[in-house]
Amino acid sequence: MEPLVDDIGSFPLPDEVDRETYNKAYQLARAAMTNGREVSGNKFIRENFYDVTINSFRLKIGTGLDVVNTPWHYDGVRQVSDAVHKAMEKGTFVVDEKDAFLPEVRVVEAEAKRLSEEFGKKIALRACMFGPMELYLQEMGTVAYRDVLDGFAETIRRFAKNSIVNTKYVKTEVISVDEPSFGFMNIAAEKDVLREVLEKALDFQGIVRQIHLHSASMMPDVLDVGNIDVVSFEYGASPKNIESVSRKMLEDADKQIRVGVSRTDIGSIMAELNDKGIPKPTTEQLVESKEVIKKRYLAAKQKYGDRMTFTGPDCGVGGWPSQEAAQLLLKRTVDAIKKP
Repeated sequence: MEPLVDDIGSFPLPDEVDRETYNKAYQLARAAMTNGREVSGNKFIRENFYDVTINSFRLKIGTGLDVVNTPWHYDGVRQVSDAVHKAMEKGTFVVDEKDAFLPEVRVVEAEAKRLSEEFGKKIALRACMFGPMELYLQEMGTVAYRDVLDGFAETIRRFAKNSIVNTKYVKTEVISVDEPSFGFMNIAAEKDVLREVLEKALDFQGIVRQIHLHSASMMPDVLDVGNIDVVSFEYGASPKNIESVSRKMLEDADKQIRVGVSRTDIGSIMAELNDKGIPKPTTEQLVESKEVIKKRYLAAKQKYGDRMTFTGPDCGVGGWPSQEAAQLLLKRTVDAIKKP
């Protein structure tokens, strides 16, 4: 069985919507949804959040991805921490069940029938969110307080569980918890504590549970977490990552792997092009060739065999200069993996 191609989530805003306006619309949408109000009828929210989300999602589906992440335009930490701060006002680090949701998932669910009919298939959805350790580092720092860690873990579990949708038109196939700092900057806690925190955050069933890391240096610790099905790391921009994880390690832990095979580190890509005398690259120049991506994919597939069940871009593309460039990256990645 060939690996499924998914994406990590973030995507550029359309040119006509500025960041400040989108953020305001997002926050208003979250507040309205929390209070059980319909948001699609509000003109400001509709134009600057609701339609933006659906149009971006439509672009991503059109690239041929097998599993499509909800478009992630809002700040990744604030997706969760906005609700955490509300809970903290009540003296707890655990977000109420009714507040623990991603507005993007709700919008996709509401529009799933139209999207399914448009593309002629049931929508295979992926939802991702920053994990309890990343949230803790951003909110608290590196000194460990177990009660806070446990509270954040339960909060992430609730966000994840509430992102699982299964209707006639859309089904959440993957939930991914992203821990980009793990391996670079770590909480000063025993390994068993961090393992238990991740176990708690991923304590839900009936779906593929991924964890996405930027560094593979801490992968042995992650492989010990029972509630993880698929471990994920970047390979395109960080080729040494693949040296840290062997197929035997995956087999011994009974885990599968997702390997990122196309570069998304847009700052470095643009700097390299500038060094080559291309200060204003075209969309075509920003994206790696199909041949480069395919070579990387085949190397990873040869190493991991049927343990490699997912692949796609390294990370999100929210920092890319345009939706056109981001869409080309996704499409070329799909083509490199799926076409001769």
